[in-house]
Amino acid sequence: MNADPSCIFCKIVAGEIPAKILLEEDDLLVFHDIQGQAPTHLLAIPKRHIATLNDVAQPSDAEAMLLGRLLSACARAAAKAGVEDYRVVNNCGEAAGQSVFHIHLHLLGGREFSWPPG
Repeated sequence: MNADPSCIFCKIVAGEIPAKILLEEDDLLVFHDIQGQAPTHLLAIPKRHIATLNDVAQPSDAEAMLLGRLLSACARAAAKAGVEDYRVVNNCGEAAGQSVFHIHLHLLGGREFSWPPG
């Protein structure tokens, strides 16, 4: 499995840092965000290190399937968490708010959200 030893999410995947995991599959994890911005705030990550969405702008078939599985995992995790209405967000790049450079989807639920989000 491709990992970055300095990446906090890779350390979670490796079991070096604890996380409250809601869903685990062969190639992905969904866990609770420790700095939640909503009553339900989950992070869906691939177990393989990919820094940003830009790194899979021209995905292989396997990468495209992984990205689709991440979205699908969000739906399964939301159901498991008892959330019907939710928002899924990906921040790509520092100026967009990405603070951990390992692709991750934020699943936010449990309250109403306004639009536009920023």
